[in-house]
Amino acid sequence: MPSWSTPSRMASTSSTTPRPTLTVSRSGTWARSLTPVSSVVISTKIFFGAKMFSGGGGPNDTGLSRKHVVEGTKAALKRFGLDYVDLIFCHRQDPYTPMEEIVRAMNYVIEQGWAFYWGTSEWTAAEIMEACDVADCFGLIRPAFDQTRYNILDRSRVDYDLVNLYKKYNYGVTAFYALAGGVLTGKYSNGIHKGSRLTIPAFTKMLENGLEEKTSKALQLAEVAKDVGSSLPQLAIAWSVSNENVSTVLLGASRIEQLDENLKALEFVDKITPEIRAKIDAIAQFTPEVPQVQPVVHETRTKWL
Repeated sequence: MPSWSTPSRMASTSSTTPRPTLTVSRSGTWARSLTPVSSVVISTKIFFGAKMFSGGGGPNDTGLSRKHVVEGTKAALKRFGLDYVDLIFCHRQDPYTPMEEIVRAMNYVIEQGWAFYWGTSEWTAAEIMEACDVADCFGLIRPAFDQTRYNILDRSRVDYDLVNLYKKYNYGVTAFYALAGGVLTGKYSNGIHKGSRLTIPAFTKMLENGLEEKTSKALQLAEVAKDVGSSLPQLAIAWSVSNENVSTVLLGASRIEQLDENLKALEFVDKITPEIRAKIDAIAQFTPEVPQVQPVVHETRTKWL
């Protein structure tokens, strides 16, 4: 039996439609279908709050205040129909909540048995180091991992900003966006198709962020994929997996066949040789950027002030 058959079975029971409220409502059905739960790693994340996506919610339904962390975690477990999750991510740093409050709140979640480990998501290295220092100062549990975007065309955090944390704090990286929102599948090379994520308001800002240049690079990378013997998506995923500092790569798929094909990328990780990497770098021409707080974070946390 192929190693990806189990993930395929699980994916078939979960929502892949990009509608947050639908995904939230179905996640409990999916989680309860797993037997036993101990055979998988289940994670959740907290910051924006499920109510925000439906246009509801108030000032206590977002951010990383102790109130929202506690209430949001309990609500997530209720939706899952579970007593605990393995991992919980702080999905953005909250500049309007003191770091000590955040660290203590996440430790409270662990002490209550609601999660085994906590980590960060899209935090800067400076923010992670501050959290670790606060934890050390008060004898608390440090964050242990960060979830951040990482792909051939976007490497700032993993390859530059976070690079000094891996050995100092034994920090792990959960990489998402390996296919750059679909750009590295080649599907946008001939325009934006109806029903794609770029027709969804939440993702249309990507259109303003050099999409034409990125699709041009995707076409060139497809030629490198041919040299490797893989598809373009498989090359992109294998490239992310080949980074020794990346412990997990998150994938999304709309069809089981698509998931199976993407998971075959593991067969090409060893083919990301220095020569192939040099070809990829020559095409990507990546320039590191200083990580900035996303406007949506400020908008979400200050709209009631």
